[in-house]
Amino acid sequence: MNKFAIIGLGGKQFRVSEGDKIVAEKVAEKEGEAIKINHVFLVADGEDVKIGSPLVEGASVEAKVLGVKKGEKIRVFKMKARKRYRREKGHRQFEMELEIGKING
Repeated sequence: MNKFAIIGLGGKQFRVSEGDKIVAEKVAEKEGEAIKINHVFLVADGEDVKIGSPLVEGASVEAKVLGVKKGEKIRVFKMKARKRYRREKGHRQFEMELEIGKING
């Protein structure tokens, strides 16, 4: 079994291994930028498992930003019945694609 970690990024949790690619909310600006994620909830390397309460002390995950793009459009629709009130809006959240590098901890 290879080394993996559970990290928190943008209000969501991801199970990542070295070399994985994930899509998360935008936290970095530039493509090619390296970021360090300190919100690590669990680190497992075979039989050696470290569980944080809530975070694992001294653990971090290094990742590289592959690209920043807009996600799928979400339709926001408001309506009041029998009042002729209707409003429609669209929203596209910025996302970034990350490649997981080294898992420290």
